[in-house]
Amino acid sequence: MFSENLKITLAYILICLLWGSTWLAIRLGLDSLTPIFSAGIRFTFASMLILIIMKYKKIELQKDPLSVKLYLILAYFSFVIPFGLVYWAEQFIPSSLASIIFAVMPFFVILFSVFAFKDQKIMPAQVFGVILGFVGILVIFSEDLFVDLKNDLLGMAAVLVSSVMQAGIAVTMKKYGKNLNPVSMNFVPLLLAGLTMMLFGLLFEEYSKNKFDLNALISVGYLALFGTVLTFTTYYWLMKKINIVLLSISTFITPIIAVILGWAVLGEKFTSQIIAGSSLVLVGILFANFNALKNYFVFAKREK
Repeated sequence: MFSENLKITLAYILICLLWGSTWLAIRLGLDSLTPIFSAGIRFTFASMLILIIMKYKKIELQKDPLSVKLYLILAYFSFVIPFGLVYWAEQFIPSSLASIIFAVMPFFVILFSVFAFKDQKIMPAQVFGVILGFVGILVIFSEDLFVDLKNDLLGMAAVLVSSVMQAGIAVTMKKYGKNLNPVSMNFVPLLLAGLTMMLFGLLFEEYSKNKFDLNALISVGYLALFGTVLTFTTYYWLMKKINIVLLSISTFITPIIAVILGWAVLGEKFTSQIIAGSSLVLVGILFANFNALKNYFVFAKREK
């Protein structure tokens, strides 16, 4: 049997790898489907997969008032609005710029955590680790970074709002969602988000551009199963196990995975600048986990 620490480590690595791969899957899928409609299909299909898992494992849907409120909050403030804003923004700004702006999420997690958890201390090493990780993201994408404030401002603002929303939701779920099952808690939010985004896609996007070919099916299937069901279930399981700031730092790792996959699959560039930036991110994560690592080695030494 795996130890609890090993399970947490493997789960953390898993969400980083899978979320890092979703950028490639989304890019491939958009050759066949319009953005908002594609996201709607992804979330709707994911909700159906979760329902199957719930039936198989005999997991009941929690229907108490607090759970219902959290479902609605998740549906619209973690899925519909943030994902809609990012998809919309990437029509106007480069994905590299979007990645950098979204990477401010851990800073807002720290800020919101100060107010939400009076008994939880934010350690200096965590703050320094987050800053170092963010600098690493800047280094990775700085070569391609060009900002035209006149044309990019709205897109940049949209991604920033999305990042702040996701940070707020993460802290909210950490504080109030402790009793929710990591599997069933996603069913209602994903179903509501999927149906809402499909409707918006039909109303405001050019439906004739959608092609339900093999490329679309593979993209949506992968994003639904691996990029949504597995990742969000694992993410909310981890939320109950580790510090929310440490969990939010996974947003620094996913761009690195995306860059590596872009190089391996699409032949995109992989430079020494990317290696240097990635190294800074990893060192930042070590600093953010400084106390946990220190406690681990102290405990290991005592065991000897």
